[in-house]
Formats: sequence, structure tokens, C-alpha cells
Amino acid sequence: MQTKTFRIGASSVAYHFDATFSSLASIVEKKNSVLVTDENVFGHHGKRFKGWNTIVLKPGEEFKVQATVDAVIDQLIEMGADRQTTLVGVGGGVVTDLTGYIASIYMRGVPCGFVPTTLLALVDASIGGKNGIDVGVYKNMAGTIRQPQFILHDMGFLATLPDAEWRSGFAEIIKHAAIRDAPMFRQLEASDLDLFKKKKKETAALVMRNALLKTKVVQADERETGDRKLLNFGHTLGHALENQYELSHGEAISIGMGFAAGLSAVLAGFRQAERLTALLESYGLPVAAEYDADKVLDVLQKDKKKQQDSIRFILLERLGKAVIQSIPINQLAKFL
Repeated sequence: MQTKTFRIGASSVAYHFDATFSSLASIVEKKNSVLVTDENVFGHHGKRFKGWNTIVLKPGEEFKVQATVDAVIDQLIEMGADRQTTLVGVGGGVVTDLTGYIASIYMRGVPCGFVPTTLLALVDASIGGKNGIDVGVYKNMAGTIRQPQFILHDMGFLATLPDAEWRSGFAEIIKHAAIRDAPMFRQLEASDLDLFKKKKKETAALVMRNALLKTKVVQADERETGDRKLLNFGHTLGHALENQYELSHGEAISIGMGFAAGLSAVLAGFRQAERLTALLESYGLPVAAEYDADKVLDVLQKDKKKQQDSIRFILLERLGKAVIQSIPINQLAKFL
């Protein structure tokens, strides 16, 4: 196990790379911890949870809502969880979002940590302290920014990951490359999904590279007042589509990146839109979709990134260089 500790805001977060789930017992006490997972993870890895206090949730974005939060809090009360209890989210982005959010509000805040089990959670969702729930079709409309105490990487969980979840994770990896890491973009072009699924060392190195990239951005801007906004590349349109059309996060963000690439060509002089969409497609991701523009615009106008009559959009000037640009809603409507 390789441990790196990072200062993010007022918090210290330990990243345990090259770890195994069995290492968790050396990080937190079993009797003072509650693991939160979902039926998919528990169904594949139930033996790992033996001896741990465990809450098992229904899987899927549709359960990332206040009703689930209330149900988990009821269970924590029943289990006698107190302010010394550590909540540990063992799962994908939905589980880590819910666990972090619940930990931030239960008894006004208890410690938490994450064991991300999907590629997307490893490289993105578990990192940075954003924890939230959806309200109707509006993604992450209620939430907190509060760092976990630790993130434990056990790459063994990826062995049971469905292909669709691998593709979803690569949407965020490609996003990181597009906004911040042109050499990684070239590495992804020279590789493919099958290669990473077979070569565990290469995948572990790629996961660490992405985790450190996002962490560096968050360290410089925990509260998202500056460059952390760049991590929203593809998310503006993507979030407006995701819940309305029941897309996976990766699918929605990939479509959002395809749209943003075209927008970047018009508004920021970006000349490599076709190269970006080609890479997304090579990893099995969609780059365009038919949708009701009026319904999408209605959701966009209630997005957290809206400022009066404009929406903050992340555009590319070139691969590895992203910028923040406010686009008037009436102008955006024409592009939609």
C-alpha cells in the first residue's frame, strides 16, 4: 500500500494507492465504522463485508435522493451510530456522494472515507469533497463540500465492473486529458479500452495520474471559485441530459463534451474538435444525441452554473487548455 497525504483546504486527506480492501481494518476500527454500499457491489463482493456494520442501498442514480438519505439516517440511529462513528462509502459515485453527504449532516458531521469501486469513482467522484443529491431532474442540487479522511484504492473491484461502467469512467479520464493533460490525451489515443482492461499496472498508473490531476486542481480551489470550474467541461449540457433521458453519467458527459467541442470551435478558436470526438467514440462513448432543446434549456436555466442571464461554459482553446466563458442564454439557445 502506497499512502500519499494531501492538504485540501483545512482538511488532510490520505490516499491509499495499491491497497486491498483488507487494509481498511488498519485505517478504521470495525466496531466504530459503518460501511455504506449498494446491492451491485454487495452482490459481487459480499464476503468482504463480513464482520463490518453495513448498510446496503438500492443501486442507481434514481436513488441519489433525499428519501435515501432519510432512510440511511434512520438506520444509523437504530445502529447507535454516534459522533465517533466513521461512515465508509464502498461503491461508485452514487454511493460516495450519498455517504459523504450523509456524513456531513448526521449529528452535524461525522468522519467519512471512501473505497471507490468503479473507474469513474476512482478518478473523479470520490475526489474533491463534493457530496450531494439530486432533486428531480436537477443533478446535485443539494449538497456540501467536505473532504473525506481517506480514499482507499483496491483495483480488484474493477474485475466485476460491467463494460458500460468502464466506458463511463473513461469519459472523465478523457475530460481530464482534454482540459489539463495533452500528453495523457496522446497516450489514450495510442491505447484502447481493451488494453487497459487487460493490463492492470497501466490502469493503476492511469488512475493515479487522474486522481493526482484532479487533486491538484481541487487543492488550489476547493470551493470552486476559479480553476476548479474547468472540471465541469462537458457537464453543463451533460447534467441537463443525464436524468431527463436516463443516461449514464459517462454517456451524458461525453455528449456534453461533443457539444462543448463544437462550441469551442465557434467561440474559442478550438481546431481539434474532431480529434476529441474521435477519441471519445474510440472508447465507445456517444458524442451527440437528439433531445428536446426547449426542455434542456429549461433545465440549464436552473443549473448551478447560471449567472443571471448567462451560463458559465467550459470551452477548449486547445487540447490541454480549457477556459471559462459566460455565454448568454439566448445565444446558447441558438446553438442547442
